[in-house]
Amino acid sequence: MTARVCCSLISALFCFSVFWNTRDAEGTATKNPGSCPKPVGAGLCAEMCSGDSNCPNNQKCCSNGCGHQCMAPYKKKPGVCPRTTPRMKGVCAERCSHDGDCPNDEKCCSNGCGHQCTALPKEKPGVCPMTLAGVRGPCEELCVSDFDCPRNEKCCSSICGGCLCTPAS
Repeated sequence: MTARVCCSLISALFCFSVFWNTRDAEGTATKNPGSCPKPVGAGLCAEMCSGDSNCPNNQKCCSNGCGHQCMAPYKKKPGVCPRTTPRMKGVCAERCSHDGDCPNDEKCCSNGCGHQCTALPKEKPGVCPMTLAGVRGPCEELCVSDFDCPRNEKCCSSICGGCLCTPAS
C-alpha cells in the first residue's frame, strides 16, 4: 500500500470516528451540554432541527415523540430522595432513569428494587439547633432528610460531618 492510500484511509477512519462519537443514542448530532428530557406523548411530526448546532441558547435538538425540536436540557431537580430500607421493596422495574423522566416536582428515586418517580414531602418546620463546641456527635450519616427522623425531629449536621435526628428549635 502506498503512503498516499494509507494516509487517505487513516483520514477517512478518523473523520468517521469523529462523526460517530458526536451523535447521541437517537443518532442526533450533539454539541450542547446536558441531556434531552424524555418525550411526553407525541409532539409535532416535523424535523425542526437536525442537531444541537441548529438550536439557540445552549438548547438541545431532542425527540418530541414524533419529530425533533429544540428544547432546554434536562436539569436535576432539588431535594433528596427518601432513604430505602431492607424491608422496603418496590416494583423491580426501572420506571425512570433521571429526574427529567418525572413530572412536576417528583424525583427519580430508588424504591428498594428499581426506580420510580416519587413526590418528595416538604421539609419539616423548625431549624436545626446550633452545634455546641466540643460536642462532636456521630460521624456517620444516621439520616438523609427530615423524613428519616421521627415526630418533630430534623436531620441536622454534626461537627464531625455526619447527620443525626435532633429535636427542632
